[in-house]
Amino acid sequence: MVDGALMPATEKLLSLQKEDFLGIQKKLSDQISHTACLFARTLSEICETEIFFKFENLQYTASFKERGALYKLMQLDENQKQKGVIAMSAGNHAQALAYHARRLGIPSTIVMPAATPFIKIHLTRQAGARVMLEGETLSQSEKEARRIAQEEDLTFVHPYDDEDVILGQSSALVEMLADIPSLDAILVPVGGGGLLAGTALAARALCPGLSVIGVEVENYASMSALLDGRTPDCGGATIAEGIAVKQPGQKTLAVTRALNLKVVTVNEASLETAVALLANIEKTVVEGAGAAGLAFLLEKPDALRGKKVGIVLSGGNIDSRILAAVLLRDLARQGRITRLRLEIADSPGALAEVAGRIGQEGGNIIDVSHQRIFAALSLKSAYLDIALETRDNTHRSAVIQSLKNSGYKVEILEALERLHPATAQI
Repeated sequence: MVDGALMPATEKLLSLQKEDFLGIQKKLSDQISHTACLFARTLSEICETEIFFKFENLQYTASFKERGALYKLMQLDENQKQKGVIAMSAGNHAQALAYHARRLGIPSTIVMPAATPFIKIHLTRQAGARVMLEGETLSQSEKEARRIAQEEDLTFVHPYDDEDVILGQSSALVEMLADIPSLDAILVPVGGGGLLAGTALAARALCPGLSVIGVEVENYASMSALLDGRTPDCGGATIAEGIAVKQPGQKTLAVTRALNLKVVTVNEASLETAVALLANIEKTVVEGAGAAGLAFLLEKPDALRGKKVGIVLSGGNIDSRILAAVLLRDLARQGRITRLRLEIADSPGALAEVAGRIGQEGGNIIDVSHQRIFAALSLKSAYLDIALETRDNTHRSAVIQSLKNSGYKVEILEALERLHPATAQI
């Protein structure tokens, strides 16, 4: 509820029936991919939950945003199509709107914050949009986009707080239920709330017994804060940029309240682990936001144990450098890559002796450096920093113990959090 009554837009959305949602999906079906919804055998065993992934990261622009953007464009009249559309976005909505607008012959303008990474600017321009860099934040970009929309008589397309966009997002669940009709629950990433609202509305009409659960990242738990009557306190770094939203949409919040939806949170470590597992096990690249559902099952293994759960992998637009760092950090958590510091004699053969001991134990040295000048040691001693590759935590411990047994003082330089118990068996 909002101020004691439903918003008119919410009443309209809640009035839609099964045939309406089937019709929406049918309108979109020949212009977007009906992405696969597949059983994840290994991760189901790890989480003790029957998991089915909806691979929205395999859409042409690599995110579910195409659904809402396309459906909005299809609702425009000929005059609106001729004049064009405008939106503010620094990510998936920008590419989705630009791509489908070009396909339909509709001019598009995207206003992005000035500090938007070059690759996102390039991809949006490549998709056919006029890109304008205005403002330091997305909210400032929105103000500029709305000003231009009024000045040039363009149709403003909000990334999530728009009825047609919300309805377009509902098509993902329609497809999921067509493929896997017996789901018990579905986990949906939550930023502005468009996907959550669309999914929940479709579930209400098509499968009332389906539990729809939204998943936010802890640092940007704006939806759950408002549902609890708290003022959102959001900020900080996250790998889930796609759901790092400080204020959800008014329409999406109203739908979430009206349907009494549950919204949970996950931490950064769980998101990183989920991204790595999806890459290593499912062989699919997913951005931080897209991994939120799996992160929740890793973090709260008892929540849906034994249930048949659908998870929307909402997008795959992750920066390659971030993905590389996530995978390396995951290796560190598993004990497969470790940085050690040893105190050795600064004399010929000392390094060879250490390398020989590690080699005998089956370890692999991938990087090594001496520290003499700035070490707080005797002049004839040195620190030896080693990046070491081992099979797992047990093997790493054996290598370290062997070095200690040979008389070396060994310090682990970087001890990232160990893997969640649910992933330790991999």
